Amino acid sequence: MTKRLSIVLPTYNERGNVGPILDQLLPLSDRYELEILFVDDDSADGTADAVLELAHRHRCVRLIRRVGRYGLSSAIKEGILDATGELVLVMDSDGQHEPAAVARTVDTLAGQNVDLVIGSRFHAAAEIHGLSAQRERNSTWANAVARFSLPRYRQLTDYMSGFFALRPATCLPFVRKVDVGGFKFLYELLALSHGELRVAEVPLQFQPRISGESKLDLAVVWDLGVSILHTLLLRIVPRRAISFGLVGVTGIVVQLVMNHLLMALGLGFEQALPPAVIVAATSNYLINNVLTFRFQRQKGLALVRGLLKFLVVASLPVLANVGVASAFYSLVSRDTFLAQLVGIVVVFVWNYAASSRFVWNTPQ
Repeated sequence: MTKRLSIVLPTYNERGNVGPILDQLLPLSDRYELEILFVDDDSADGTADAVLELAHRHRCVRLIRRVGRYGLSSAIKEGILDATGELVLVMDSDGQHEPAAVARTVDTLAGQNVDLVIGSRFHAAAEIHGLSAQRERNSTWANAVARFSLPRYRQLTDYMSGFFALRPATCLPFVRKVDVGGFKFLYELLALSHGELRVAEVPLQFQPRISGESKLDLAVVWDLGVSILHTLLLRIVPRRAISFGLVGVTGIVVQLVMNHLLMALGLGFEQALPPAVIVAATSNYLINNVLTFRFQRQKGLALVRGLLKFLVVASLPVLANVGVASAFYSLVSRDTFLAQLVGIVVVFVWNYAASSRFVWNTPQ
């Protein structure tokens, strides 16, 4: 009996790629009953319109158009949950995964007693043609850290792959739990499964993009680091709280440097501390807006309004920061570093909880 295969392709500004990708996938209809889902994050370049044109010509093509919902992990999760196939394959829409790998991966999943098959760029038989030397080094480093954080899957070679096939029957319970705030869906899936999934790998011949630009940026790298810390902390601390805390560390540095500069200009500790705290709070807001809350990112006038809200929300802990630090400095220790650190620790929880809700309008 012919198995039904669903192929999930997340897209964002990939209009030039969807046609060539579909042409490469259609020959699989000789062996599988195909369902091809393009999950588009409301692309500005007309990607969704291009997919609709293809859907009018090919019954196997479906469009999931997402408005107000963004992010690669979110798109992958939604595509898998909407898929109707007995087997589901996830791949990028940029042409970097060659067609032969699709058949090889799906055949491995269908023919072996496994739940998940990963297309690996770092398999002994793999070849990489589509990554710069710097990106290849970064990926190698990221995989080494991921391997350390996932001891039950240490036999694997590519935890960051965007190319994998799975059996919904066994994987959906874990897919439903994946935190879509992360970037690397596969890593999150492996971390959540705690070694319960039977996993195999096949080599990839990784190709250059057909067209368009890579979506890799600082926020993606940041998300990966947060995901790994989240796993190492046994997933007890919320992902967003980890990100908020890491940004807070940069705020500590900003506050300490600003306080030192102002004191060097002749201000006393108590006079230098308030403006240093305000500058640090502003820095935290701007960085969190780009990284921690990038899917709710404020822009233009909203950015200014958001900053004012953030400063209002933070006003109580700012006063507490100044008050606690000043009291510590006066009564406990004349160590200005330690005094400021005590004040910063006191306000972290309030800043995270209140700003999540009232500035970026997200649950904690």
